[in-house]
Amino acid sequence: MPLEKLKENAAAIQENVKAAAESTIAYYKLWGFKIATKATFMLFKMLLLAVFFMMAVLFFSLALALYLGEQYQNTALGFLIVGGIYFVFGILVWLLKDKIGERTVLKKFSEVFFNDD
Repeated sequence: MPLEKLKENAAAIQENVKAAAESTIAYYKLWGFKIATKATFMLFKMLLLAVFFMMAVLFFSLALALYLGEQYQNTALGFLIVGGIYFVFGILVWLLKDKIGERTVLKKFSEVFFNDD
């Protein structure tokens, strides 16, 4: 008799462990889906903002180039000055690339991955 009860208890324990493992797997699947969804939405939002920002920069650059060209009475010189401004800005970004990019990206993604709301 005690051996039968022990077998029943072992079977019940095995079923409970199996159910706990299945629920843990389901939990981590849902958690992964939540994280993937948040990351995808954040990347889409950043891409959309970048597109609109680049469109604004394009129109401001054209306006500035045409304005400078009118001031110097040489449209090509206006575009050359704006190109030079972007060249200097690009060099500054390249020199500061380690400080600008990595910290910002790590901070943003750590908010998504480690925030339990």
